[in-house]
Amino acid sequence: MWMGVGANGDVALTVVEETDDPQWVGHPGINIMVALLAHRYYWPRMEEDVEAYVRTCLVCQLDKVERKKEAGLLQSLPIPEVPWQSISMDFILGFPKVNGMASVLVVVDRFSKYGIFIVAPHACPAETTVELFFKNIAKYFGVPQDIVSDRDVRFTERFWTALFNMMGTELKFSTANHPQTNGQTERVNALVEDYLRHYVSAS
Repeated sequence: MWMGVGANGDVALTVVEETDDPQWVGHPGINIMVALLAHRYYWPRMEEDVEAYVRTCLVCQLDKVERKKEAGLLQSLPIPEVPWQSISMDFILGFPKVNGMASVLVVVDRFSKYGIFIVAPHACPAETTVELFFKNIAKYFGVPQDIVSDRDVRFTERFWTALFNMMGTELKFSTANHPQTNGQTERVNALVEDYLRHYVSAS
């Protein structure tokens, strides 16, 4: 249901504050907040009010990471033709340990940009990584033609590479000089970390 908000600045501010609530959307930024508000509300200068609010929101200023394109030319990876033909994988580390789990395995389908987040042990060996992959990815989407990852030892160990070579899956590793080759997963990781910071700071 669409609702008009009058010229009363206090009402508009309350609506914006509630939309920025980290328990619901985790301080999403100007564009997403405007889109969320536009579904249900309208008032003159709504976009300007949201921009002014976000620029003075302390949490947004402290937690949001500025993202810029890396300098230099990169060789783009081929664009997949169908979902789950090519995926990218990475770990997010540094979480407090809960029931032996202290990291997240992030898997992103490079065609649809759909992400799956799998809790994992902090010291997650290659064998456990493969087990998590088959239980949470291959079981539902099949085995991809190629996997893009960084040179984490969990993705470069012989056990992992030999297994996927047998199945015909090509492993593509980002180089030390150009880790942004796996930029899609890195961007998803940064978004996940942003939201987790907001939720933790709000609790």
